[in-house]
Amino acid sequence: MNFLITGAAGFLGSSLANHLAREGHQVRGLDDLSTGDPQALAPDVHFTRGDVNDRPKLWTLLQEVDVVYHLAARVSVPESVLYPRDYNAVNVGGTVALMEAMRDVGVRRVVLASSGAVYGDLGPEAQPLRESVTPNPRSPYAVSKLAAEFYVRTIGRLWGIETVSLRIFNAYGPGQHLPPSHPPVVPYYLRQALRGGTLVVHGDGNQTRDYVYVDDVVSAMVAAATAPNIDGLVINVGSGMETSVRDLVKCVLDVTGGKPEVIYNSQTSSGVSRMRADLTLAQDKLSYRPSIKLEDGLRLTLQRDPRFR
Repeated sequence: MNFLITGAAGFLGSSLANHLAREGHQVRGLDDLSTGDPQALAPDVHFTRGDVNDRPKLWTLLQEVDVVYHLAARVSVPESVLYPRDYNAVNVGGTVALMEAMRDVGVRRVVLASSGAVYGDLGPEAQPLRESVTPNPRSPYAVSKLAAEFYVRTIGRLWGIETVSLRIFNAYGPGQHLPPSHPPVVPYYLRQALRGGTLVVHGDGNQTRDYVYVDDVVSAMVAAATAPNIDGLVINVGSGMETSVRDLVKCVLDVTGGKPEVIYNSQTSSGVSRMRADLTLAQDKLSYRPSIKLEDGLRLTLQRDPRFR
């Protein structure tokens, strides 16, 4: 098959692109390189640097494409609070531009990488989170992802494009971007533990997240390209397991053998209290079965990511 992946040089995009290329598919990648690294892509991925709002470039890249994976997005929750207009321009505007270009060229299916963040804080009684609950987004990032879902589904229905939105929970694994401010918690903790640094836990550490290893996410995305009867659906992609930040710290210490200082900062917000994906729909529609437990995923991250050697 012929694929276009937007955000192809990012953490999830490069993992997906390389997997599809290994399977013998033709893969084109688009990325503005604001956070992505083209060196992460296999040589047989046809990479183009560019903006997802550049419709003429999209028209060229979409020729003879069977399925588009739309992963191009700005993804930092704290940054989105500071720059909501930028997040709207890329995450919402870029999605609409892509859908228009797909309509113009005649591409039949798009898989949107959405986020578990759209649910917000629905409390313990809503766990595990089903796709049918009403989202309560708590950041401009989460709002932009929810808006992108609605645009994709609505435009797809109006213009005859098959759509599916995957609400990906806390993905982690080798190659995850580590910015200097507000880094993702898993690679940050691994790096700090290996260096004998400090692990800072926001709040009391009892807040939970659903950490899902990158290979499991890729398996769901691959299935979404060809699965029947998923048009217009929103589907959770997670591990189905709930892990507190305290337990994550314990796991990181076990796999690294490090002895960092752990500091609990009660002055900072811990974010939503609980997050766990209900995977019933993913199992039914995508035959999705996450296979990598957190401890194994952390070990694989250490083995496969040269930054941790």
